[in-house]
Parts: sequence; structure tokens; C-alpha cells
Amino acid sequence: MNRRFIVILLGFIVFLGPFSQNYAQILDPVKWSFSSQRISSDEFELNFTAKIEKNWHLYSQYIPEGGPIPTTFTFEPSPNYKLIGKTIEPKPHKMFDRNFEMEVQYFDGQAVFKQRIKSLTQQSFNVRGTVEFMACDDSRCIPPVEVDFDFALSASPESDQAIVGIQNTETTPKENVDSSTASIAKIYNSTPLTDTSTLSASPSKEEAESSGLWVFFWISFLGGLVAILTPCVFPMIPMTVSFFMHDEENKKKARRQAFIYGLSIILIYTIVGTIVALTLGPNFANFLSTHWLPNLFFFIIFMVFAASFFGAFELTLPSWMVNKADQNAEKGGFLGPFFMAFTLVLVSFSCTAPIVGTILVASASGEILKPIIGMVGFGLAFALPFTLFALFPSWLSSLPKSGGWLNSVKVVLGFIEVAFGLKFLSVADQTYHWGILDREIYIAIWIVVFTLMGFYLLGKIRFKHDDEVHHIGVGRLTLVIATFSFVIYLLPGMWGAPLKALSGYLPPQSSHDFDLNQIIRENVSANFNALPRINATTTPSEQCDKPKYADIFHLPHGLEGYFDYEQGLACAKKLNKPIFIDFTGHGCVNCREMEARVWSDPKVLQRLRNDFVIIALYVDDKTPLPEDEWVVSSYDGKVKKTIGKKYADFQISRFNVNAQPYYVILDTNGQPLIPPKAYDLNIDNFISFLEAGKQAFYKIN
Repeated sequence: MNRRFIVILLGFIVFLGPFSQNYAQILDPVKWSFSSQRISSDEFELNFTAKIEKNWHLYSQYIPEGGPIPTTFTFEPSPNYKLIGKTIEPKPHKMFDRNFEMEVQYFDGQAVFKQRIKSLTQQSFNVRGTVEFMACDDSRCIPPVEVDFDFALSASPESDQAIVGIQNTETTPKENVDSSTASIAKIYNSTPLTDTSTLSASPSKEEAESSGLWVFFWISFLGGLVAILTPCVFPMIPMTVSFFMHDEENKKKARRQAFIYGLSIILIYTIVGTIVALTLGPNFANFLSTHWLPNLFFFIIFMVFAASFFGAFELTLPSWMVNKADQNAEKGGFLGPFFMAFTLVLVSFSCTAPIVGTILVASASGEILKPIIGMVGFGLAFALPFTLFALFPSWLSSLPKSGGWLNSVKVVLGFIEVAFGLKFLSVADQTYHWGILDREIYIAIWIVVFTLMGFYLLGKIRFKHDDEVHHIGVGRLTLVIATFSFVIYLLPGMWGAPLKALSGYLPPQSSHDFDLNQIIRENVSANFNALPRINATTTPSEQCDKPKYADIFHLPHGLEGYFDYEQGLACAKKLNKPIFIDFTGHGCVNCREMEARVWSDPKVLQRLRNDFVIIALYVDDKTPLPEDEWVVSSYDGKVKKTIGKKYADFQISRFNVNAQPYYVILDTNGQPLIPPKAYDLNIDNFISFLEAGKQAFYKIN
């Protein structure tokens, strides 16, 4: 009896296995609850609480154009109320996403959004609308989801408590029709966002932010060390040390003053960072990422810094400010060393301002701590040699002598300022489509800049403050080798090489006018299509109808295919080929990564081109469909009126999956031949998937 029970139980588990596994692929990582609170007699605060599953991320409302879909609150117009300001969100996490070349803001765990409204009626009323959002974990994303909300607000304060209780539910009454699919039932289109592999799991978010600040601290620290090796700072080290060591009778006092001097330098730069943090505020990052004005301003600032380093002019502060600080340096106690440190900061301004400015611009990401951390790092490195040499004056004898090499440091920094300053012009150019700084122009400028820098280090180019270079040492030779090696690395980029190590700094590949790889692919494809071939290698364009939507969609690597399921299915029947469906999206970085790293393999490309009819279905496209092509979802009962909504619903309804990329191989009747495949960068696995699909097709045909 027990054995029979076990056998039946195991058989039941085996029977349910595929269904439970398939059902589990419908992802519903964000649950919403809604509540309201009366603020005054005619004002209410609406609360939208998102509970986000572990390892998943919800995006901020403030995502620049071209990035992932932001969280958006839409309120139905009503004469009964008006909105007070915008919907307020909690402080998001931030990271720079190289794929979108912008800073991305997101939430994990729980996020509470708040919206104030003002009542315009003396009667009870409802506030209705939708919240649209998308979410990702570290390997996949769900399409954007719409969740309805409905706040029932009373005119009298006495009945508020009951109303709040009704609203504080996981879903609205409309969604409770099917609570197991509460939020996913609102899916309509998808943009499988940024490279989610760069987003760590939620328990380590604080660690990731802390790590990023530490990296920035050490970069700023390095900037402080470089600033010391400039002609306005380096010669001041022995002068400053002699000031503290003049009192031989009280060395203890001198050392104490040296400590105060070093701490004062750090304090002064930290104050500068604090002012920047408080002035720019947490909303500056979005402004910096999207608006041309700050980017153009920073570009000009970087060029001014570079010109100063090249010796065109010196950045100087008013003489009265320097003189006043110098006079106060004669005071005793704590004030003397402090004002002496302040004098050093002012006198060295012409050399340190470009470096400090670069650090502050790099820290303008909306994080309050970042400019402060940056200036602490810079100030610590800047103060370190002055303090150490004051404590151990005998070390001064080991310092190299001042000379032309100090000016060389400035000039090299000038070249670097030019190169990095282009990034800001590039951001403005891409955002507003000016077409000034396409990818190959950007790379060409970098090649010229670093070539000139290499010749400068060799002594072949001299600026007006430079000494003649009769020979070069090992250190300078090392820099020459590194510089020219970098130039050689850049050269293939002029013809479309990806230059992956610099992807975060270069304009996108799509802005490259002369992409040799693309030209070769197109020519190979044209020649391939011109050759006489048997039916097994006939391309869809030769025997089937011209693909719909070919003006807005394109397959990579010169592949041909369809973007409409019905049309692709008809072509597959005509050619008697299996169907390869690619559920994808415009903003799906994981999809692009699969295409770049897996589809580009010659063995994969050959199979996709010859053995399948490819149907790429974009689940995030907003192109409206003609009314006669609208579909009513069998999943949520809603009418789908755009290409993206239609095929996002198709993926969910047919395959019970809502993440991309997702690959399915079908026969000519639209039936799956083998289990589908998701994101997998293993080329051999993908080839096995294609081969298994092809073999399964020809077994039944």
C-alpha cells in the first residue's frame, strides 16, 4: 500500500512538473498596495507602495530618454480634484550604465511613492489611474506593466479611516478578479532594459555603493598626488617645511602645527566638496544626463583647463585674497597653520583648479557624499607630503629637483583634459542629435590627441614653458610606449571595431558612418543571395512576400526575416522550413548581447541564415496597429492596439513567459518542436539548440 502510494505520488509529481515549471516562468516581482491619508480639510496624500522581490529592481520615475522604461503614474482627469506638484519618490540607488551611457536610478526591497491632491468638491470622490513600471533582476526583465489604482476619498474626515482600510490592499478591486496574476495582467509592451548583469543582488546594494565611493576616493587621492607634481605646488614643499622647522627650540610645537596645517588642507577641500554637494543636490544627475547646457558648459570648462595646462594663460585668484590669507598666516595658535594652508590652496590654484574641477564634475551624479568623498581624497593626498616632510625634514634630500619635468606633468594633464572633455560634448550631441561628434570623429580626435601626447613625451613637441629634452629616462619611455600602444588600439575603431574597453566613453556604434564590418556583412549577404542555391538555402526574400515593418525593424548581421508572426508563418510553410522566433525589444541589452556575442559566430549565423525562417517579435514597440489587426487578449481580456502589446501578449498567452530574450523553434503549424531557450552566452549551447530544432523538424517532415 505504501509502495503504491509512493508510485502514484511520484507519477503525479512527474505529471505536474512541466506545468508547474512553465507556470513559474510568469514573473510577477513587484506587488503594489495603495493607501490614502488626509493632510488637511481639503488635501490628501496618496501612497503607492511597491514591494519588490529579492534580487529584483524597479526603476525610478526619472530616467533619461533612451534608457529603460521609468515608473510612471497617470491620473484620470477629474473636476473633483487637482494634483499638487509631482509624484514624490524615495531616494533611489544610482549606477552608471555603459550600455545606455547614462546614470540609471532604481529601487529594491520596498519603495513608497507619494502624491498630494487638493479636493475641489464637497462630496466623496475617486482618484483613478494607472502606474506603469518595469523590473529586472540580474539576468532578465519583465515587460512594462500597468496596474490600476482607485482611491475612494471621502468629503468628511470622520469616514477617512474606513477608506484607508479599503485602499491598503495588494491590488485594486478590478485586479482582484485574478489575484494570482494581479500586476502581470496589465502587461502590454516591453523594454528589457539595461544590462542587468551590472546590477547586483539587492542584499549587496549598499556594498556596491560603498565600493563605488571607495573607488572614487582613490581616484581623487591619485588626483591629489598628481597635483603635487605640478610647478606651482612641488617647489613649495621645502619652503613650507622650512617654515615649520625654523623654531628649533620647540620641535614638539612645530610638529603639532604641521599636523594642524595638513588637517586644514583636508578641511578646506572638504568644505569645497560639501558646498558642491549641497548646491547641486540629488536632482542634478538627471539634469546633467539629459540637458545640453551643463554638458556643453563642462566641455568648455575642460577645454579652458587644458588651455591653462598648455600654458596659454594661468588661472589666478584675486591678489587681495591671497595677500589677506598670507597676512593671517602670521597668527599663532591654530589660526596660523590654517591660514597658511589656505594660502597654499589659493597660491596653487592655477595648477590644482583643473584637477579639482575635474573631480567635482565627475562627482556631479546627485549623490550627496560623492563630491565630499572626492575632496577628502584629494585633500588627503595633497596634504600628505607637506605633513610628512614637516615631521621628517631629513626626507627632503631625497626629493628630485624642480625643473622642466614639472611643466611636462601639466602638459600631459592638458592632453588628458581634452580627451575626457569630449565626453560632455558627445552626451549633448547624442541627446539632441546635432550630428557634430559621431563615433569616428570622436575616435579620430582621440587618436590625434594621444599621438601628439606621445610625441610631446618624446620631446618632439615643445610648449613655451618647456625645457629642451636631450634624452628621456625609463619612466618617460614607459609613458611613451603606453601612449602609442593606446593609439594603435584606437586605430581599428575608425573602421568600426567595437573597442569594448572604451565603450563607456565613446559614442554608440550606431553613430559610426563607415562601419567596415557592416559593409562586409552586407556585401557577403548580397553575393550570397546572388549565387544559385537549392531550396534549403533559399532566403525568405526570394520566394515570400516582402516583410512588413522592415522600415522600422532590422535583423543583425545582414540576416533576413519577418517581424509579423502570421507573415513569417506563411513563409515557413512555403519554404518548408522551421521557424525561429526571437522575442526581443528595442531596449533589450541582453538581446543585443546575444546578437553580438552568440549570433555573430559563423556557425550560428550560417544556421540562422540557411535553416530557419526568422521571426523577430518586438514586445516593446509602440507602433499602432490598424484597427482590423487589433487583438483581444485571451490572458487578460484587454484589446492590444500596438505591435509591442500584441506580441508581448502573444508571448505570455502562448508560452507563459514574459522575459526577453526568449527563443522558440516552431514547425510550420506553429507548434513548438523543442523546449525554448532564454539568455545564454554559451555558443555551443546555442548551436545545439538550433541543431535540435532542425532535426526535430525534419523528423516529422
